Amino acid sequence: MKFRDIAHIAFRALGKNKIQTLLTTLGIVIGVSAVIAMVSLGQGASKLVQDQIASMGTNVLQIMPMAPRGTSGARGTSDQSVALTEADVEAIKDEVPTIAAITPVVNSSAQFISGNQNWQTRIEGANEHYLEIRDWKLDQGSFFTDSDVRSSARVVVLGKTVALNLFGDSDPVGQTVRVRNMPFQIVGVLAAKGQSALGTDQDDVAMSPYTTVQRKLQGQTILSISRASASAVSADATSLAQAQITDLLRQRHKIRQGQPDDFRVNNLTDVADAAQQTTLVMTLLLGSIAAVSLIVGGIGIMNIMLVSVTERTREIGIRMAIGSRGSYIRLQFLTESVMLCAFGGVVGVLFGAVLSVVVARLLGWPSLISVQAAAIAFSFAAATGIFFGYYPAGKAASLDPIEALRYE
Repeated sequence: MKFRDIAHIAFRALGKNKIQTLLTTLGIVIGVSAVIAMVSLGQGASKLVQDQIASMGTNVLQIMPMAPRGTSGARGTSDQSVALTEADVEAIKDEVPTIAAITPVVNSSAQFISGNQNWQTRIEGANEHYLEIRDWKLDQGSFFTDSDVRSSARVVVLGKTVALNLFGDSDPVGQTVRVRNMPFQIVGVLAAKGQSALGTDQDDVAMSPYTTVQRKLQGQTILSISRASASAVSADATSLAQAQITDLLRQRHKIRQGQPDDFRVNNLTDVADAAQQTTLVMTLLLGSIAAVSLIVGGIGIMNIMLVSVTERTREIGIRMAIGSRGSYIRLQFLTESVMLCAFGGVVGVLFGAVLSVVVARLLGWPSLISVQAAAIAFSFAAATGIFFGYYPAGKAASLDPIEALRYE
């Protein structure tokens, strides 16, 4: 008997009871679709985290002052080691070869007024290297220059959210806004960045020279900075740059061996790697849990195939009586089991793809349908058909023809 004939008989046998066939494959459909949806959502979450971390800049290191452990958060004027100064930033720029660019950063907030429109936003003061470090593009105009930084010029670059709320669709470049009753000239508008990893709007910001923020918005007499942002020469150099900055600042702040640092150097590459590893583990965990339903579906198929063997005992006896060998009977039932699982696998792949897209859109995540996960899930479904169909097929092949013919 040719395999084509066996497949045709199996298809006819499954078609006799369509409702039973559909209900039998439901477990496989749910299992395959759950695996694809869980893996796709996990990969989408990983891509979302990677994009949000990438939006903070490439090869970025954040250097922040902090009180040593065992001390209070306050510091006296004589405790200069806790502060992060412009001199520290200059030293890092000159003495750390793995740093491509660095900027002091100072933070403030103010209300921006243009005509009858106003908008409260945060202000970040930095130098001319800020966009390079953050890998941020300009949508309109230009960024401020080194000359603007040295002269504490009243110039500002608006984030997309601020520009839209103050000027709508009109071009804000060249116009003037008032910030704390001082006129600031708008020289540029930043390209849209979207939300950060913490869910804040990165476009709700204004950029100005850090010297301008220090002297004219904060009114500092003793200039200090909130933090420094630096970019390493490459992703591979970030860990080395982190170590070199740490050694340099410990030396500059006269921190003795065994004493804790009065600063912190955060490596965003490590953060990205840790986030990717976490999402990978979660994706594998969710996929494994979803795969359990494939096993449950396989057990359901085995039960139905055992019922089918019982219902078709007389048919099996007749086929054996006219010369059909046990191997053909076994292959017949195995084919039916695999066809059930393959059908459920196809439907499950389609349903899983649709489900992952719908859920991803509801959550606001990117949807990454994994072809590899779909192929593995479908192959596993087919293997389930063989594994759980083998026992019923073997039972059918081992029937005694005489006893089978007598079965009522």
